[in-house]
Amino acid sequence: MIRDYNSSDKEKLLAILRLNIPQYFAQTEEEDFIEYLDKHTDEYYVVELENTIIGAGGINYFEKEQVAKISWDFFHPNMQSKGWGKKLVEYRVAKIKQNPSIKTILVRTSQHAYKFYSKCSFVLKEVKKDYWAKGFDLYEMKLEL
Repeated sequence: MIRDYNSSDKEKLLAILRLNIPQYFAQTEEEDFIEYLDKHTDEYYVVELENTIIGAGGINYFEKEQVAKISWDFFHPNMQSKGWGKKLVEYRVAKIKQNPSIKTILVRTSQHAYKFYSKCSFVLKEVKKDYWAKGFDLYEMKLEL
């Protein structure tokens, strides 16, 4: 089940994020995620399986630029490569398509996850070495609507 995030989910999501450090996220990104949850969630969704949170991901809108960004996607390591990430991306793309002013969806990820987004039809736009932290490059990808 995919549902809206609420603040009582925060600690559970932090625990799952920590399980993805250092494979998919740098240690320094934990504080960025906390700030995101506290101040920058336009829409954030939690994925539950049998009443247990297994992952999450968000959307941020930039109406003037006609852009939406998919943000802070991650899953419990035991739930990766089981199709949940694809379902969450498809769910958010469908939500974004409901806003007729949005023409492009961006995702800013790393070399560790960009192949996943390629499978979801996102196209690589730009790479910046050591952007997130040393050894974590920015891979900016886009999907034209």
